[in-house]
Amino acid sequence: MDTPTYESAPEPDRTPRPNPIIDAPATPASCAEDYAAAPDVRAALDKQRRAA
Repeated sequence: MDTPTYESAPEPDRTPRPNPIIDAPATPASCAEDYAAAPDVRAALDKQRRAA
């Protein structure tokens, strides 16, 4: 009986890519913009915390 042969899966691409979130400096103005842009996210988080 012959043993079947299998091809291994191709290696994933692990090349580092630029990340604008990490590369951008955190400033008070950018933090304030993020906070102002996400009231729905904070509301959803509060709702989840109350339900837990």
